[in-house]
Amino acid sequence: MEAKKNTISVLMLPWLAHGHINPFLELSKKLANRNFHIYMCSTPVNLNSIKKRVTEKYSQSIELVELNLPSLPDLPPQYHTTNGLPPHLMNTLKTAFEMAAPKFSEILQTLNPDLVIHDYNQPWVADSASSMNIPAVQFPTFSATAVAWAIHMSENIEEKFPFPEIYLHQYEMLSLKKDINEAPDKMFPFDEALKQSQDIILVKTCRDFEGKYIDYLSNLVSKKIVPVGSLVQESIDQDDHDEIMQWLDKKEKGSTVFVSFGSEYFLSNEQINAVAQGLELSRVNFIWVIRFPQGERINSRDAFPEGFLERVGERGMVMEGWAPQAKILQHPSTGGFVSHCGWSSFMESMKFGVPIIAMPMHIDQPMNARLVEYIGMGVEAVRDENGKLMSAEIAKGIRKVLMEESGEGVRKKAKQLSEKMNAKGNEEIDGMVVELLAVCNNK
Repeated sequence: MEAKKNTISVLMLPWLAHGHINPFLELSKKLANRNFHIYMCSTPVNLNSIKKRVTEKYSQSIELVELNLPSLPDLPPQYHTTNGLPPHLMNTLKTAFEMAAPKFSEILQTLNPDLVIHDYNQPWVADSASSMNIPAVQFPTFSATAVAWAIHMSENIEEKFPFPEIYLHQYEMLSLKKDINEAPDKMFPFDEALKQSQDIILVKTCRDFEGKYIDYLSNLVSKKIVPVGSLVQESIDQDDHDEIMQWLDKKEKGSTVFVSFGSEYFLSNEQINAVAQGLELSRVNFIWVIRFPQGERINSRDAFPEGFLERVGERGMVMEGWAPQAKILQHPSTGGFVSHCGWSSFMESMKFGVPIIAMPMHIDQPMNARLVEYIGMGVEAVRDENGKLMSAEIAKGIRKVLMEESGEGVRKKAKQLSEKMNAKGNEEIDGMVVELLAVCNNK
């Protein structure tokens, strides 16, 4: 398929995780609606997982381009993604991705796009693009707050972060250091990576609630930070999941909490028990999406405290693997979201006006959870000094957000933020298009 004449063509290359691929795909759709031609580049296993989301509407403007990683003995093609990847192979995947740089250069030469948009931890992408005089713009898929915090902490070890509302507990600092030590090389040096970008950096956010962090990040990296809005995934398969919708239809408005910890985080047995007991104590309706690592054949019934499902009865619905998150959050019966505060979930919750009961697990999630409380759109479930979940505190957070008078301010704030975000419509996208066109014209 040839990109049309007079159309700006963009090659997108996200990191090989669904939490990165999804925002890149939604950004692609926004640009496709504005007469851009998009080449979405990833490994076959990842492209296969998003194929159905490139609907007929986008079939002429979004082209899926395979990047084949080298074949390594312990990394067969089904592991060319972080989804279901055994943790000990993460470094191997990162190495294989970097080894695919020559293949990526060939793709660039063949397609000759006007622009490359790529993830933050891929310096070799910018090098390849630069050698062909193609501008490359970075699009890290984290909040401006978390990125600014990470860069500040790496550059100003002695100086406190200038926004005291964003902080980490000691157990979170220890966990983050462990994640950094175990992560693939160069996975976290935001300062070096972002300074390699063109004059702008795209961030999935809105100035309304991240304005001061955007400005501080811009100052740290000496680049213009361009917000691109929420990039919430479009709903597809409208007729599917009738059982869930029918179950929600029977519940009172705002009476149900949705519980999900993202597509690639798996709760420990202890955490599952704490969440289950918290839901039971809260006495509210719930939909809980629970996931187990690939290869672990666990029946969800066996993972819960004995008799849990019988005791909660019709009040609870448990789903394994996947659920239509956007559809559930949009339903009038949904009044709260127990979330790990991954950035995509944060933005989805805000877009639909659903307050958050924050239970961050790792990496950037604690910073996002602090932001939830600071802007007033949710509460964080308090943990003990070692970071252990406490079922009574989970129940307390859920009841406050959904049921109690003391949570009225949070419920109102979530709705206000949602209305403000949705009223802006495509303002951020239109602003970003102007910036991208300027980058292409300046090359």
